[in-house]
Amino acid sequence: MATSPEARLAELGITLPDAPPPAAAYVPWVRTGDLVFTAGQVAVAEGDLVASGKLGADVDVETGQRCARQCAINVLAQLKDAVGDLSQVRRVVKLTVFVASAATFTEQHLVANGASELIGEVFGDDGRHARSAVAAPSLPMDTPVEVEAIVEVSHT
Repeated sequence: MATSPEARLAELGITLPDAPPPAAAYVPWVRTGDLVFTAGQVAVAEGDLVASGKLGADVDVETGQRCARQCAINVLAQLKDAVGDLSQVRRVVKLTVFVASAATFTEQHLVANGASELIGEVFGDDGRHARSAVAAPSLPMDTPVEVEAIVEVSHT
């Protein structure tokens, strides 16, 4: 990819927030060797949830995708905190996207695209990743979506 991830974010009009602090007894990311594992990031922007509730009941797919995109932005903020510069990312290995879902909702994979597409826009081929999109009966703070990542980074 010719441009840096930070330059791509700027082109997309995205300014990364400060890495959100943990909401309970955990750390927001762990680095082991060349891998960074992020804790689940919820759909919070400027201190507020993008939406609340469950997909298929209170939240439509488009809003769910916006939530997943915001979760991915928060994942990127954690990665930047972990490695200092997103150009250190060699490969996004996997995203796990949890979707708070009504019992009959079956489009978790479409909601998860909100996160996957942003990661691809930022990292190009290095952002192509494996993914799980998992239905959940509820998520912390009534967020509709939560995203965690496993990312390979350069040696430091």
